[in-house]
Amino acid sequence: MSLDALIAQVKQHPRYPEVGMILCHNGVVRATSRDGQPVTELTVQADRRRLAEIITAIKNRPGIVEVLAVVREGTLRVGDDVMYVVVAGDIRENVFPALQDAVNTIKRDVTKKTER
Repeated sequence: MSLDALIAQVKQHPRYPEVGMILCHNGVVRATSRDGQPVTELTVQADRRRLAEIITAIKNRPGIVEVLAVVREGTLRVGDDVMYVVVAGDIRENVFPALQDAVNTIKRDVTKKTER
């Protein structure tokens, strides 16, 4: 899966004519942890049920047409893509907060990560 594929999927949505913007997040494995320690790989587990709940909640916000999210599981190396989130909606006042909340909630409630 790629961001291009997710954007193409959004453009096929029956409500796409209502969309005024599409925002994307591409989370990547960093070479250092938040506390500055070196990282060579990241193991990721995801709660798929919780992910679906979050997507549904964000989709139900005013002005939001579509929300798509992909979380890669397994052992990933520095530079690998971990997560894609795409939010499409009407205006920036609706779409920017929806993307930020989606990313933060997914990171907090869906993913469990182990850095090495």
